[in-house]
Amino acid sequence: MLAPTPYFADRGCHVRIYEEARALRSQGHDVRIVTYHLGRDLPDIPTIRIPHIPWYSKLEAGPSWHKLYLDLLLFFKAALLIPDFRPHLIHAHLHEGAFIGYFLKKLSGVPLVFDYQGSLTGECIDHGFFGAQSRTAGLFRGIERMINGFADRIITSSSAGTSDLVSSWGVQTQRVTPLIDAVDTEIFSPRPDHAEREALGIPHNAFVVAYLGILSRYQGTDLLLDCIEQLKQDGIKACFLIMGFPEERYKAESEARGLTEMIRFTGKVDYARAPLLLSAADIAVTPKLSPSEANGKIFNYMACGLPVVAFDTPVNREVLGDTGVYAAYGDARDLAAKIAGLASDSAARGSYAEQVRDKAVQEHSWQSRGALLSEVYRSLQLP
Repeated sequence: MLAPTPYFADRGCHVRIYEEARALRSQGHDVRIVTYHLGRDLPDIPTIRIPHIPWYSKLEAGPSWHKLYLDLLLFFKAALLIPDFRPHLIHAHLHEGAFIGYFLKKLSGVPLVFDYQGSLTGECIDHGFFGAQSRTAGLFRGIERMINGFADRIITSSSAGTSDLVSSWGVQTQRVTPLIDAVDTEIFSPRPDHAEREALGIPHNAFVVAYLGILSRYQGTDLLLDCIEQLKQDGIKACFLIMGFPEERYKAESEARGLTEMIRFTGKVDYARAPLLLSAADIAVTPKLSPSEANGKIFNYMACGLPVVAFDTPVNREVLGDTGVYAAYGDARDLAAKIAGLASDSAARGSYAEQVRDKAVQEHSWQSRGALLSEVYRSLQLP
């Protein structure tokens, strides 16, 4: 399993990698994750890393020119592993992984599965790496189209991603299988003990809204601050538990806006501690705007029995269905209105909490996703 990222760094892409590997091992597969030098090893999954690069320490998501040589090192590390491990299949995450995986496929003669989590070009544009109309964007679109053709099979983290590959990138339908994210519903579960509130300085009777994930404009954090400011103007008393990184800019901005009393920033949260912190909340929010990229935090919210307020996008609809509370796309005022509505309606909160937990258990467990991924593997002619 190729992971061209600083795995594990307690964010959505890494959770998918880890949980897929765990689910595959429960199905009898032997998995090795080959990744960057950064991050930490998690139990049960052997992790092989490139040599230490002292000047590169970026853990947050987003493109970087440094990845050019990091990915070259990743290729050589994986290539050296092949003779001893003798893999039956290469499972590559992200476009960089699929690019590296293509050459490893040629070297080893085994099939390549590409784990697609969104457009490479779109991500670079959304992160401000280059402009949508720039020559660089045109070059990246050409490279992305080429990489999409490298794999024997593509799995996507959402049905919207599958549709985008077929309609916008010309990938044949039979080469793509949706494998949306999931959650371990035993680890992430409702925990009525609110002991974490006291540790965070949150009043026991406060109405708490949780956010868990990377903090960036791309993830909608700026809109979330707009939403909180609107709630303050409307006289709605709420405490926002914002769990993620990098938090420095948003701490400064919240202070400038006079929102300090309404927000608790935790910084980076260990994946193992996330269920405890989520248990301190009454509802959860996700302001992510991408219409096709996965939104893995929703699964954790649902499994913990938290009503979820989200923008109305195909990805969010696919995961939440009728159990979600939807705000108009990109509208911070409407996001605030939906949160205010739940704040004043404890009966609705209780109903949504029950519905989302049940849906997580019945439809979104990693056990069922592991079985589906095994079927994808078996459909390829393995050596």
